[in-house]
Amino acid sequence: MSTLQQVLRQDGTLVSGASPVSDARMKELFVHMVRVRVLDERMLKLQRAGRVGFVGTAKGLEAALIGSASVLRPTDWLWSGLREGGAAVMRGLPLGEYIAQMYCNSNDTAKGRQMCNHFQHKGSNYPSWSSVIGTQIPHGVGAAYAAKQRGKDEVHAIYFGDGATSSNGFHSGMNFAGVWKAPCYFVCIDNGWAISVCSKNQTAAESYADKAEAYGIPGKDVDGNDVLACHQAAKEAHELARKGQPSLIVLKTYRMLGHSSSDDPSKYRSDDEVAAWAAKDPLERFEKLLTARKLLAAGEREKLELAITAEIDAEIHVQEAAPKMALKTLVEDVYADVPLHLRKQYNAFITIAERLGHATPGDGAFPL
Repeated sequence: MSTLQQVLRQDGTLVSGASPVSDARMKELFVHMVRVRVLDERMLKLQRAGRVGFVGTAKGLEAALIGSASVLRPTDWLWSGLREGGAAVMRGLPLGEYIAQMYCNSNDTAKGRQMCNHFQHKGSNYPSWSSVIGTQIPHGVGAAYAAKQRGKDEVHAIYFGDGATSSNGFHSGMNFAGVWKAPCYFVCIDNGWAISVCSKNQTAAESYADKAEAYGIPGKDVDGNDVLACHQAAKEAHELARKGQPSLIVLKTYRMLGHSSSDDPSKYRSDDEVAAWAAKDPLERFEKLLTARKLLAAGEREKLELAITAEIDAEIHVQEAAPKMALKTLVEDVYADVPLHLRKQYNAFITIAERLGHATPGDGAFPL
């Protein structure tokens, strides 16, 4: 089992006395972490109010997500699991597109074809992801290998949870990456639970990082509640990937809420366990360091949270007022032009939709 990589102690002091990033960069990372926390809480409240359908919670994972993704360049790719939406916002996914996708409205770039909390953004190389566990892993490796074949200077960061280490995609992806020397690295967000299956029941290995050895690539364990350690480990993995050496980093953290808004974690884990991890809150830990360095004034976090909440709420009002996705999108993007047989099927459908009052302006029949 590898030694746990750590830069920031629980008390907010640095292990080596020096930060791997500048003071200005640390402040930026903190702001991004706060945005993830606030956005996550706001979306969960909307779900509980019945205004959006589903949320994959990320509370407690802010250091792992932001610290690791912060090393990616605009030309790099982020292959996502359930909880990387906040990192995508940091990398360029517009807040309006994020919230539109949660509502699956007419501004949703996925055209309502994905359940909410399934984001995508072409501009920042953030492919749409699937709820099928681990499928993004071989996809990301394949894309990285294609970039290598084309001579492109790209690195592909492939994210997944601890549960995905039991998927076929994990094993085939790791194997191909090692054989092909693909410019990628794997980020396992080990949050302790694969829905209701705890880590000790997921593998007999001492660490998920040990699994890298079987595929001829290096692996390391990282304190996932330490944003600076996550940044440092990801930077090292990024540099290796550019040299044709894939690797695995395991960010050991804890999701404070359920697997999703549909989950009740009290059914399978104890209050004592949750309380122990709450005391390791990554935001509070990082805040101690920033306060000690006078990079964060008293009460500044609260002001930041209020400002971000106001920004999010303004966008929520915009997206709630947006019209529904046009029904015609059901038959678009299959062919360059909608063929006759799909037009006929759609016209039969729209007749029923109009009769039931489900159609909206612009949903009319195709000319035949």
